[in-house]
Amino acid sequence: MKGFLKMTLAVFLGLNLFLTVPFFFLLYLINSSSSELETKISSNSVFYLELSGELKERSDEDIFSLTEGMIDSQSEFLGLDDILSAIKIAKENENIKGIYLECGDFAAAPASIQEIRDALLDFKQTGKFIVSYADFYTQNTYSLASVSDKVFLNPLGALELKGVSLQNVFYKNLLDKIGVEVQVVKVGTFKSAIEPYIQTEMSDANRAQLTQLSSSIWNQIATTIASARNLKKECINEFVAHGLMLADAEETINYGLVDSLVYKNEVKSYLKTLMESDYESYSLKNILSSRLNNDFQQDKIAVVYAVGAIDNISSGEKGIDSKEISKKLLDIAEDKNIRALVLRVNSPGGSAFGSEQIWKAMTEIKKNKPVIVSMGDYAASGGYYISCIADTIVAQPSTLTGSIGIFGLVPNVEKLLDNIGITTDVVKTHDLSDFGTVCRPMSMAEKTLMQKNVDRGYELFVKRCAEGRKMSIRKLNEIAEGRVWSGIDAQKNGLVDVLGGLDDAIDFAAQKANVKDYQIVEYPKKKDIFTLLLEDFYNSGVQFSLGKMSREMNFLEMLENLNEADKIQALMPFDIVMN
Repeated sequence: MKGFLKMTLAVFLGLNLFLTVPFFFLLYLINSSSSELETKISSNSVFYLELSGELKERSDEDIFSLTEGMIDSQSEFLGLDDILSAIKIAKENENIKGIYLECGDFAAAPASIQEIRDALLDFKQTGKFIVSYADFYTQNTYSLASVSDKVFLNPLGALELKGVSLQNVFYKNLLDKIGVEVQVVKVGTFKSAIEPYIQTEMSDANRAQLTQLSSSIWNQIATTIASARNLKKECINEFVAHGLMLADAEETINYGLVDSLVYKNEVKSYLKTLMESDYESYSLKNILSSRLNNDFQQDKIAVVYAVGAIDNISSGEKGIDSKEISKKLLDIAEDKNIRALVLRVNSPGGSAFGSEQIWKAMTEIKKNKPVIVSMGDYAASGGYYISCIADTIVAQPSTLTGSIGIFGLVPNVEKLLDNIGITTDVVKTHDLSDFGTVCRPMSMAEKTLMQKNVDRGYELFVKRCAEGRKMSIRKLNEIAEGRVWSGIDAQKNGLVDVLGGLDDAIDFAAQKANVKDYQIVEYPKKKDIFTLLLEDFYNSGVQFSLGKMSREMNFLEMLENLNEADKIQALMPFDIVMN
């Protein structure tokens, strides 16, 4: 019977592969041929940029781009890299006269919004126009739309300006109920990543840092909007304080935040009048395919993306593999054609050990080449560890950075096992032979040893940062302790050099390397569609999935993976929900 079931399963899988692999291969061939086609932009054209879905640091290949016309579908994600590239292409193309922003529900962090906003402002320097419309502006999309020459809103729409709130979720009561104790060692008064597992509310130190952080982020948002709309910042704060996001749309006109209340079809009529004739509109994908090939240059600047948690096992995105990225960095160090490195960091940190390995690889590059770091939404804890060695650190005003601190977590599930009728027993040659087991609480001797280990890791972290930033240990300690800073505050205290985006970092790299004509090479390389399809087929065919879990349940993933991940973490001190 067992042999029969195995044979049946093998036949079933074989048939699936027989039927699906040729289909994937056909799509791959279609993609290979279509990728060579360049979109020709006609005169009197508009770049139609639809802002909806979730923003990622880098885009993925879109399977539906292969079947355009057969399937009406839009990707759930947009890539920051694609948006920035497309805006730059539109700026340089004489046939494109302006950008039409159609704003939907667009999920992105403030630092990424600022980077897109800066690109739009740069686009306007050419004298080209930007027009925006939304049925409903979120705070994110309005921050972008505020740079427009004309801001339109649906007559029944609303403008969701409401300020910034940072929310922590605490799991201690739930963990107590199911019989899980989280044993903690840490260094840093503000290192509060462990608080959700051992407390029911914020510590005073965490509340203080989040209060300052939220104020800094909001001040940046309100200041940029007020400047773009030629308003006083007090006007923006009054709109928010009175809850006018829920008021009649006419209030947005009264406060000077919107120019006109119109329906979508009326915006298209306005564009036709603005262009003084009929016009062609081109999507993000069209714009990107209008300039496929870069001229070859012998001198190169490497842009390495370090995105996600460092060496943390996760059911979500892969994150940063310290072995892989270290190997690539060492290859770059030896490549004579690569004249400079830009490390694009968008990471909350992770393994302290993995962070040190990446730092070491960065030092090898720095011996002979300029090293510039561009910080995205966050470059905190281990994300800052791998950044501190750079010649120049560039961050956005709202980038979350710093968090120079370390902690260790070991769960104790003894009570949980007892509650469900499971017991364990052990034999060992020494008292510490089963150190790290989750089946019993740590002894005082084990806690002492682990605390010493964490202390050593923190001292090394501080030393690396002090050396990289050319500060004394004493001065570095004053801004460490696990505290998170906004980019603008980090610049004031010396953790960041310059406020700006990825393009600014690349410009700095070129200047320091003394190169004018260069080619940008990106790592890691994006996977082609065929590879993504096969991975997706494998994952859906041989694994069970619980679907998307809410972020409030992420502690389950954390506990599940603690035995496989590094127990000593240089991780951002909180998992926040930003509203």
